[in-house]
Amino acid sequence: MSGNKESTARTLIVALIVSLVASVFVAGSAVILKPVQEENRLLDKQRSILAVAGIGGPGVGAKEAQEIFKTRIEAELIDLTTGEKSEARDPLTFDALKSAQDPATSTALSGAEDIALIKRRERYSTVYRLLKEDGSGELEALILPVRGYGLWSTLHGFIALQPDLNTVIGLGFYQHGETPGLGGEVDNPKWKALWRGKTLFDANGKPNIEIVKGGVNPAGADAAHQVDALAGATLTSKGVDHFLHFWLGEQGFGPYLARLRSQQGGV
Repeated sequence: MSGNKESTARTLIVALIVSLVASVFVAGSAVILKPVQEENRLLDKQRSILAVAGIGGPGVGAKEAQEIFKTRIEAELIDLTTGEKSEARDPLTFDALKSAQDPATSTALSGAEDIALIKRRERYSTVYRLLKEDGSGELEALILPVRGYGLWSTLHGFIALQPDLNTVIGLGFYQHGETPGLGGEVDNPKWKALWRGKTLFDANGKPNIEIVKGGVNPAGADAAHQVDALAGATLTSKGVDHFLHFWLGEQGFGPYLARLRSQQGGV
């Protein structure tokens, strides 16, 4: 009987030791791999920014993407309330999503304001300026982060504008949980290509982009600021429509874009 107890005790001790060793190994691996994971996330973000601006994509090598980002991308931290550039944080390391969760650095949105369904809007956000390759320092594209709820998830992405601050170069998402084949069609290159050349604002600088169910009439008067809705994904299409209006409007980058237009002598 005592032999069985000793055997059971030894088994439990061995199991405990194995569990402790495994826990230490897993924890150690997580610590060791964290810098690599963070570097990969940063690279994915850089590639997404370059891709939406039309100068790169997933196939771009890590070194090439990093070099382009280093030499041609300027990151700026913007105070969304005033539209002014801010030195409050490092624009390259600032975490807008984390900031949006902190009441001290974000604003709660009312139901009428929260058309993007994000609940809180951070005070600051990072925008990216792609400079021309000729070294002139002139703007080739302005890339703005956008996010909002579709059908099943929050979609996170970027929209790139031409120097006129109105014409779309590209729209793309780097993270979402929409249904493959339906809302997930936001990743379809054919749908993303429909955005190229579309205009986002009316003559008064107000967002007037529209995602149209049933397809855009190419001969219609409003075709320049309309995009076909995703087939079979009405709610995801509406979500994209709504959160683009949010981020391009007064609650988002509206004040910032208005300041840039005034500097250009526009609206």
